[in-house]
Amino acid sequence: MIDFFSALFSYGFIIRAFIAGTLISLCASLLGIVLVLKRFSMIGDGLSHVGFGTMAVAMAFNWAPLAVSVPVCILAAFLLLRVSASSSGVKGDAAIALISSSALAIGIIVTSVTSGLNTDVTAFMFGSILAISRTDVIISVILGAVVINLFVLLYNRIFLVTFDESFATASGIRSSAYNALVAVLTALTVVVGMRLMGAMMISSLIVFPALSAMRVFKSFLKVVVCAAVLSIVCFTAGMTVSFAWSTPAGASIVAANLAAFLICFAAGKTRR
Repeated sequence: MIDFFSALFSYGFIIRAFIAGTLISLCASLLGIVLVLKRFSMIGDGLSHVGFGTMAVAMAFNWAPLAVSVPVCILAAFLLLRVSASSSGVKGDAAIALISSSALAIGIIVTSVTSGLNTDVTAFMFGSILAISRTDVIISVILGAVVINLFVLLYNRIFLVTFDESFATASGIRSSAYNALVAVLTALTVVVGMRLMGAMMISSLIVFPALSAMRVFKSFLKVVVCAAVLSIVCFTAGMTVSFAWSTPAGASIVAANLAAFLICFAAGKTRR
């Protein structure tokens, strides 16, 4: 066992993937609780499609992928919130499907016309631990610090905005500002996490830990703690299995989250 972990952490890209992936999983799980409870959990899937489309376009024109995809995904998150809150008749899931499918289609068309669907573009779609750079690690550390401090310092306000936005607004809390902050942090988490998990699976990090914790606990604080712990445990288990059996990292992490959800589901049924 010692030899196994010595071999596992003997590679620089594995260490970078563990640091960035752990923080991304933690951020996604905490933000996912708010998104799931507000019935807006599919924003992660929508933003991942937008991120893939913008990264594909950026790579086709030899632009910096992060420099292009981050602001575009943030704008898309604001647009999704604005459209869903407006009286335009386009709500939640419909707005996400409209924006995400359009961005994905544009990205694929531009890429196929210019450079074609090469290995780099495919890595963004399905994820690759080799794609994690020092810049991604630095962004993950900063993002993790912001999200953790947000939940520790502003826990009561997040609780109010999540469960009763009208009451929170009446209490003097700027609910729109908190929603916008969650949207920005989610966009950053999705863009950075795409490089490891891929656009097809990054939303699982947002949804699975929150749903798993809710199967066992009913207290908001207990759900937050449980989701955070589960996200880190599942990420570690998935990465370990990926290294041991040479399976794709993203798929292995999702499989670990699925196993945890089934265990929590069974445990919740047993308790009730």
